[in-house]
Amino acid sequence: MSLLSVNDLWVSYGAIQALRGISLRVEPGEIVTLIGGNGAGKSTTLRTISGLLQPRSGEVQFQGQPIQGRAPHNIVTSGLIQVPEGRGIFANLTVDENLQLGAFTRTDRAAIRKDRERALDLFPRVRERLKQQAGTLSGGEQQMLAIARALLARPKLLMLDEPSLGLAPQIVQTIFQVIREINREGTTILLVEQNASMALQVAHRAYVIEVGEMIMDGPAAELAASDEVRKAYLGAH
Repeated sequence: MSLLSVNDLWVSYGAIQALRGISLRVEPGEIVTLIGGNGAGKSTTLRTISGLLQPRSGEVQFQGQPIQGRAPHNIVTSGLIQVPEGRGIFANLTVDENLQLGAFTRTDRAAIRKDRERALDLFPRVRERLKQQAGTLSGGEQQMLAIARALLARPKLLMLDEPSLGLAPQIVQTIFQVIREINREGTTILLVEQNASMALQVAHRAYVIEVGEMIMDGPAAELAASDEVRKAYLGAH
């Protein structure tokens, strides 16, 4: 059974059709990436999966159960956690307070402490800034905090929306190293990313979306080698 299964999803913003029959699946233990240009429907797909948008038709199943129509906070408690584009941190709270909010659905204090230490080991720069207001962090540090906070919710599936957006190349390398590490430790990941080259390097499988429709999918290495993908998304001529 797939951990996540999206079947024939149609989503519109008023009269504008944003997604047209989108289907995808994510198996336990995978990194799956969704690549495509600006406005292709990548973020809309994630927002629909996490319950922030309601589809016109189609089905989203998580762990074999339909979740479309459920409130976003109910979807979070089932273990499906999204780090949104723009990070979504609470700028006026401290870094430490942001981390605490990541575990707000949990009561297992000893396990929370252990997960917190692991998240801070992954992101030493977040550990150094626990008492700072989150809004004073650099963009890269805010992204690290957003992922660390999501890990404290102990996700069964972690959805990352444009984690490299606007970040310096060195920080991007760090973020992607951590994505690999989190996955090696057992967290399944659905990654939306404009940096197609980096995304295809870390992913097991990939989907290509254009104007709200899936146009290609397959093993990430095969898509990275495809002339069509290389010309459209990897800057090859």
